[in-house]
Amino acid sequence: MVGSRAYRLHHRYSDRRGGLPRGSARRHPTAAPRHPRLPVHTPATHALHELAALSHALFDTSDEGEILRLATDHLVTAGPYSAEAGYLKVGRDLVPSPGNGPTHAVAVARRVRELAGQDGEVALAGRPWGRALGLRGPAGLHGYLVVTSCSRPTRAERSLLAMLVRHTAAALSVAFARRRQREDALELDRLREERTVLQRQLISAVAELGYERAVHAMTADVAASGGGEEAVTRALHGLTGLPALVEDRFGRLRSWTGPSRPVPYPEPDPVRRDEMLHAIARQAGPVRIGDRLITLIRPHGEILGLLALVDARDEADEHTVLALGHAANSLTLELTHLRNLAEVELRLRHELADDLLAGTDGPSAYARSEAVGHDLHGSHYVVVVQWSNRNADDSFAQTVGRVAAAVGMRSLLTRRSDHVVLIAGDRPHARALYEALARENGTRSGTIGVSASCDSVVDIPSHYREAQRALDVRRHSRERYGTSFFDELGLYRILGPGSGHRELEGFVQEWLGQLIDYDSRHHATMVETLSRYFDCGGNYDETADSLAIHRSTLRYRLQRIRDISGHDLANVEDRLNLQVATRVWKIVLGGPG
Repeated sequence: MVGSRAYRLHHRYSDRRGGLPRGSARRHPTAAPRHPRLPVHTPATHALHELAALSHALFDTSDEGEILRLATDHLVTAGPYSAEAGYLKVGRDLVPSPGNGPTHAVAVARRVRELAGQDGEVALAGRPWGRALGLRGPAGLHGYLVVTSCSRPTRAERSLLAMLVRHTAAALSVAFARRRQREDALELDRLREERTVLQRQLISAVAELGYERAVHAMTADVAASGGGEEAVTRALHGLTGLPALVEDRFGRLRSWTGPSRPVPYPEPDPVRRDEMLHAIARQAGPVRIGDRLITLIRPHGEILGLLALVDARDEADEHTVLALGHAANSLTLELTHLRNLAEVELRLRHELADDLLAGTDGPSAYARSEAVGHDLHGSHYVVVVQWSNRNADDSFAQTVGRVAAAVGMRSLLTRRSDHVVLIAGDRPHARALYEALARENGTRSGTIGVSASCDSVVDIPSHYREAQRALDVRRHSRERYGTSFFDELGLYRILGPGSGHRELEGFVQEWLGQLIDYDSRHHATMVETLSRYFDCGGNYDETADSLAIHRSTLRYRLQRIRDISGHDLANVEDRLNLQVATRVWKIVLGGPG
C-alpha cells in the first residue's frame, strides 16, 4: 500500500512538471499500463524513483510537521521499516509528532533524550532491529526519526534509509530557514511601522505650542467623555469649524458632526473605494480628495476606517492638519481598544465552542456562556457548514457567523479543517441559512448538516457527529447541495460508521414510537402485528394464520397502524423504514417490553 502511495506521490509531482493535469484520472500502478511507452523499472530503480518523488514533496512543503509526517508515511519505500516515532526540536526540547503511536512512547522518548543528539540503537520488544536517526542540518539537530524493522535490513536497504533521512533533514533545514526569514521580515516591518509612527509624533510635537495645547485639551475631553467616534467628530468640528465625519473601511458612515450631511448617504463603489484607501496609505499625513481632507485610521498598518473634514472652500491650514492628526490618533486608540475587546470576546466564544464539541461539564460551560453573552440553557442544534469554493478559514468562518446573525440565529461559532460549526440556540430554518450563504458566496454549491435537538451541553459532542452525518449523507445524495436535518434522514440515521445503540433506539422511536405507546396503554399488539406482516412478505393469509386471527381482523389492525403511526404502508420509503424498525425492535432491542 505504501509503495502505491509513493507511486502516486511521484506521479503527482511529475504532473506538476509537465505531465497529466491535476485531478485527471489515473490507473492503479498494479493495473495493466494504458500507455506502451511507460518504462519498466527494477525494484532498486523503482525505490529510487519513489524516493525522488518523496524528495520533491519534502522540499515543496514549508511545514516542519508535514515534512516529518511525509517521511514517516513513506518510510517503507526504503525497505522493511516501520516508523515508531518522530520528533522535532523546538527550542531546547524534542517535541513528539502527533502521529507517534502510544505503544512505546515513554521508552522511545527516554532513549531519544539519552542519545543527546547522536544516532543510536533503540531496543523494542518484537523488533530485532531499531535505530534513532538524527535529522541534522547546518544549524544543528532538527529532530529524530525512530525506525524499527522485523528483520535486519540489507546493505542496500540501509543505504536507501540513510538517503531518506538525509533528504528529510535537508528539507527540514530549508523549512526552518524559510520560517526564520519570514519571522525576520515580519519583525522588520513592525519596526518600520513603529519608526513611522514615532516620526509623525515628532513632527506633530514641533508644531505651534499654543494650538497644540488646545488640541491636547480636545483629546483629553474626548477621552474623558468616552463618547467614541461621535465625541471625536464633535470635538474636531468645534475646533476647526468644518464638518467632521468617520467612515468605516467599506465607506459606511459611522459619525457626522456639522452641516450639509448627505441624506441618504451615498454607497461607494467597492473597487474605487479600495483604490482610494491604498492611494491615501501611500502618502504621509492627511490627503485631500475633492472637498475632503482625509486621514486613515490605521493601527499597525491595518486600515479600520478614515477620519475626514469637509473643506469645500479649501480653508484648511497647518492648524487644521494638526487637529485632524491628533483627532485621528485619539480615534485610533479608541477603535483599537474596541477591536481588541471584540477579538477577545470572539476568541472566548471560539474556545467555548471548541470545548463544547470536545465535551465539557455543564456548570463550567454555563458560566462561560453567560460571560460571553450566550444562553446555553434550553435546546440547541449543532450546524455544520461546508462550501465547495471556500476554504474553512477565518474569512469563511466570519462570513458564516455574519450571515447566521442576519437570519436571526443565536450561535457560538468555530471551525475545523474543512467546515465551520455553529452551536445554535434555535432550530435553523430549512432554507434561510443556505439561501443567504449562497447569495454571499456567489454559488449554491454548499452543504449544511443539522443535528437533532440537544437538551444538555454534555450531549453536544454526539450531536456534532449527527450534524456531520447529515452533511455527509447530503453530499453523497443526488441533490448534494442544500440543508439536511439528522432527524429527517430516516434509515440513513443508522447506516454508516459510528452508529450505536442510541441511534438505533432513536430510529425505532421515530418510526414505531406511537405504536409502542399505544400497545403499552391498551395492552395491544400493533407492533407485533406489523412485524409478522413484514415477516410474511406482506401476505395477508400467512400473516393472519401466524397470528391466529381472521383476515378481516388483520385488515382492521393494519388500518389502525396507519392511523396511529401516520405512516403509509403503500409508500415505498415508509414501508422500508417501518420494516427495518420492526427488525431492530425485535432483534436488537428485544421486542415487547
